[in-house]
Amino acid sequence: MKTVTILGPSQSGKSTLAKALAGLETGTFRSLSLFGEAAVTMFRYLDEDWAVLECPGGAEGLSLAGSALAGSDAAVLCVSADVDAAVLAAPYLRLLEAANLPTLIFVNKLDVATDRISDVVAALQAYSAHGIVLREVPIRENGEITGVVDLISERAWAFHDGARSSLMELPKDMRAREQEARADLLEHLADFDDALLEELIEDQQVMSAEIYEVSTKVLQHHDLIPTFLGAAAKGNGLTRLMKSLRHEVPGIEVLSERLGTSPVAVGIFADQVKHLGKTVLIRPVGAKISAGAQVAGGSIGSLVDIDAKTPVSQLAPGALALTVKTDHLSLRAPVYGASGPMEAPVWVAAHAPKHRCLISPVNDRDDARLSLALAKLAEIDPGLSVEQDSQSGKVILATQDQLHQRRVVSKLDEVFGVSVTLEAIPPALFETITRRVETQHRHRKQSGGAGQFADVVIEIEPLPRGDGFVFAETVKGGAVPRNYMSAVEAGVCDALAEGPNGWPVVDIKVTLKDGKHHAVDSSDHAFRTAAKGAVREAMAEAKPIVLQPIHRISIHVPSPFSGGLVPLVTGLKGQVLGFEAEGDVAGWDVFSALLPAASEAELFLALGSASRGTAWYETELDHYEEAHGAVATMVPTS
Repeated sequence: MKTVTILGPSQSGKSTLAKALAGLETGTFRSLSLFGEAAVTMFRYLDEDWAVLECPGGAEGLSLAGSALAGSDAAVLCVSADVDAAVLAAPYLRLLEAANLPTLIFVNKLDVATDRISDVVAALQAYSAHGIVLREVPIRENGEITGVVDLISERAWAFHDGARSSLMELPKDMRAREQEARADLLEHLADFDDALLEELIEDQQVMSAEIYEVSTKVLQHHDLIPTFLGAAAKGNGLTRLMKSLRHEVPGIEVLSERLGTSPVAVGIFADQVKHLGKTVLIRPVGAKISAGAQVAGGSIGSLVDIDAKTPVSQLAPGALALTVKTDHLSLRAPVYGASGPMEAPVWVAAHAPKHRCLISPVNDRDDARLSLALAKLAEIDPGLSVEQDSQSGKVILATQDQLHQRRVVSKLDEVFGVSVTLEAIPPALFETITRRVETQHRHRKQSGGAGQFADVVIEIEPLPRGDGFVFAETVKGGAVPRNYMSAVEAGVCDALAEGPNGWPVVDIKVTLKDGKHHAVDSSDHAFRTAAKGAVREAMAEAKPIVLQPIHRISIHVPSPFSGGLVPLVTGLKGQVLGFEAEGDVAGWDVFSALLPAASEAELFLALGSASRGTAWYETELDHYEEAHGAVATMVPTS
């Protein structure tokens, strides 16, 4: 069985293409949708078994693509016949470049195309380090595309709605264009084949069989990206694409070499199904596997077909099946050895999710169930992460975008029976002081029995940004016995947990300079209470200010959108540091800026619009600086 992943931007017709290919020969196929609207479709074509993996468009779909590509023999990038939409394919071309996977492009929706196909290919080429070459050119009549010419066989095919294309005579006015396009294709192929290059130099006639052979070698080595044309919704251009997949795509035997390891199997998609539990779509690589086999460090449970019912006794290399009752398999490490997960290529991992919010159960009694459910979802969804907010202690749900978030919330309700509420994450603010203050505080309490007494003299002073907290003591003569020093420091920490503005206090040095004790009434509790009171009194006089975290943002963005990020970042009170070409990644820039952490949620939403959903970013804490305006007047929420 050969397995091909279809991916591409939203609204490019991926689902239509998958179903059209699956129905080419018999019209019958089997299909299964999994979490995240991923899908697998199985069918037969010319007595061979095929599987098409479909990754939905958008950020969530892109996060699922890594494991799908890791288990595939080739990929088909489905794009619209629209020059302006070519930039939407940039993230997918980037991923496919990194995966070094044999890739074909299918320019879809020719029935509504208005742009020149050569211009569409040129626009796509801007985002690919590999050459993109046309294998077909369109035939136009009265401004509409009515067929294509195969540049290798030089046969012309007429399109028919809902029916297979038919052979036609090549229009006379197309001959010059066809010869020009064919020459371009042969020149590109000749760059990777010396024999073909020699024939072209000597102006010899090149046979179609030889060109097909070179095309197969070039595709399997991912040297060039061939481009096919059609309209999947109308059944046009599918046979030529399918024949290329059949004859030119390599089999399962080269998958290990591409991954750089020798796995037992690859986990592709997964789901959590009510009353069934975790199911993982797996593909054996080196040898057959069956129920009970050791995969990823544990025994797999039963194997079933994608109908989730029919038992599979044994799974051959390259075939696909669902595992049931195999909870140890995870898509966070989808390349499986016998004894445990194996290291996967870097490109398999999803981008870190940046759409973040606090999540809590509607009913407090569901708190433990929510934690368990989120942990299970994180195992089947590599684009999801769960962490804890350092200040509130609540759970943070991080997803790829709003649609992804809604899908997770729906899954929690439908499968795990947990209803949740979502709320914005409060800003992680701190405060510090701006001047040195010394104060004395005495704690005395007498209420019958043993009393409480402690007297401390404490000095507080600001430290440079990022120095945190320092405690020191300069007490002389045993005014405060050594055994109470730890209690004094604990009291200082108690006071710094919440400053005058309600935020944790940082970048401060507290020195115990003097004090008094009582032989009977002094205790750890008394000195801890006295130190806490002294620091609080001093803080009120030390001109405290609120600090906000400033993040260094690195935005990976297609070059046409880089300039538009300048007003976006400055409008969010950020500082633009500049942008430059991103290494050897064709058509991409890295845009660097400093941005208040409180503006990051706005950046996420604005960036989606400014880059048409193509950009993503990485963040790291750079420094803290004084907050002004609305941020400075915020108060912590309970």
